[in-house]
Amino acid sequence: MKNKINLRNILFSSIALCCLGACSKAPSNSDQATATTTKPTKSVDEFIADANKTYLDNYYEYNAAQWVYVTYLNDDSAMLATKANEKWMAMEKELLSEARVYKDAPMSAETKKAYINMTQGKTLLPPDTPEARAELARIGTHMEGVYGAGKYCKPESGTENCRDLNQLSDVLAKSRDYNELVDAWTGWHGIARAYRGDYQRYVEIANSGARAYGFSDLGASWKSGYDMPANEFEADVERLWQQVEPLYKALHCKVRTDLSKQYGADKVPLDKPIPAHLLGNMWSQQWDSIYDLVEPYPGVGDLDITAALVKQNKDAIAITKIAENFFTSLGLRSLPDSFWKNSMLTKPRDREVVCHASAWTMDAKEDVRIKQCVEPTDEEFETMHHELGHIYYDLAYNDKPMLFQNGANDGFHEAIGDTIVLSITPGYLNAIGLIESTESSEQTVINQQMKLALGKIAFLPFGKLIDQWRWKVFSGEIKPEDYNKTWWELRTKYQGISAPVERTEQDFDAGAKYHIAANVPYTRYFIAHILQFQFHKALCDAAGFKGPLHECSIYNSKEAGAKLQTMLAAGASKPWQDVLEEAIGTRQMDASAIIDYFAPLMQWLEKENQGQACGW
Repeated sequence: MKNKINLRNILFSSIALCCLGACSKAPSNSDQATATTTKPTKSVDEFIADANKTYLDNYYEYNAAQWVYVTYLNDDSAMLATKANEKWMAMEKELLSEARVYKDAPMSAETKKAYINMTQGKTLLPPDTPEARAELARIGTHMEGVYGAGKYCKPESGTENCRDLNQLSDVLAKSRDYNELVDAWTGWHGIARAYRGDYQRYVEIANSGARAYGFSDLGASWKSGYDMPANEFEADVERLWQQVEPLYKALHCKVRTDLSKQYGADKVPLDKPIPAHLLGNMWSQQWDSIYDLVEPYPGVGDLDITAALVKQNKDAIAITKIAENFFTSLGLRSLPDSFWKNSMLTKPRDREVVCHASAWTMDAKEDVRIKQCVEPTDEEFETMHHELGHIYYDLAYNDKPMLFQNGANDGFHEAIGDTIVLSITPGYLNAIGLIESTESSEQTVINQQMKLALGKIAFLPFGKLIDQWRWKVFSGEIKPEDYNKTWWELRTKYQGISAPVERTEQDFDAGAKYHIAANVPYTRYFIAHILQFQFHKALCDAAGFKGPLHECSIYNSKEAGAKLQTMLAAGASKPWQDVLEEAIGTRQMDASAIIDYFAPLMQWLEKENQGQACGW
């Protein structure tokens, strides 16, 4: 599945309990002077109320400009988006500067949470000067534009054989020709070279903005948004990874063995990292497209959702309605009429757009939208269920002030839709008339778990390493002259993959991923992959399900829906630990539900891998 973006998380990437001084270096002398010599002209409650109103007043205008840009990629829309970015940063600069005055003011618990949400975990902090803000906005718009409009044209064919990301990704997913795969992979990864220098400058300016607000760098701002000190958060992420690492390594070992049989041991040695272009995905982040090469029991229990969608002529609207029906079956509301009027659900024929799936709340009320180039495939079917998870989260807390309109942490927002995807079981697909019931057997279970693991488990190290790289880039530990070298060191360390061809510092392979171009934090996706299994288990318990966790679907369970709605409606009004405890009875993220869910597959992998030299 693609990784998705919720625009709210870009604007209000939030939430930590520590103050600026505790999370990062102390403010500069000039900042301290501002904070101590300026006296507040209103109470902190009045300031927060005004801040909520200011955000709301500017929110739709900002979103409208960004929406037009990504759905009409051209110079005019780029200019409008850039100006809107500048205006937003100037507005935030004023609010955050004023917020410093109230840093030590006594606050109620509710006001304190709003203040923390406003000042911590920011994805981007505005630099001090208008010139720097304008440059940052221009570079950000440019990088996303390069990515969105990127095409690879074979040198010998001029512009006659140019392919965009979707077309090149299709090659990686479907071709089994080694050289064709190399060509598609290197073609797309060459796109990002065009903005490597821009990215370096973007980091410099973004860091200056973060330092102006007391952070050592932009990464420190990102890590402050998790209701815990940054070092504890990093340790928590590492703890979660260590819980799931044995399952990942077992999967990696089996996949490498099968790929070596397909392409030969000379191309896929059994004791080396897997070449990145052979895993069916442009970033090797999910491997489900090569399921046909690693299927444990060929043809057993095949859930061909794509074939069913095509056979039943399910277009983008029909697929979206199926996903909506899942949520309404839980007792949640129907989507507002404006959703169907304003969303972009198919790729227009007459213009360039950013097809990367994303969910939008335009006005923080009822104007919610999805931007997705929906095709009748299993991937897009699941993606739509995921995107509506964002939308229903947005709708659940739209009665709250702006500073509470977010997920409990940014991983929550990503986890909700994927929790729903875990309920796309054979039973659910049969209940909605998409596929006929399939006979359950041990072989069927292993096949289904393998296919899911190629998406969920294969993703985990990738979900972790992107921000491991960026945090070090922001801090200066990774120098610009080492961008590519360290990128591949991390990919080999965590994923056990290698570049298919020699790479140099002329390349910018990290930039081949949208979230680098768009400056979207990525650890949220790793956290989401942990939380979704925790949520799934809790909702299955609420639904009264008895049996193996992997067989549970909460479809049609009003009890599970009520529990889900309560969690969503809390938004960011409480620390995420409180929300998690109220929802599932624990204050800690934990991967044990993943281990429970995939227990049948892990036992099978251990048997299959006997005698193999696993690892790299």
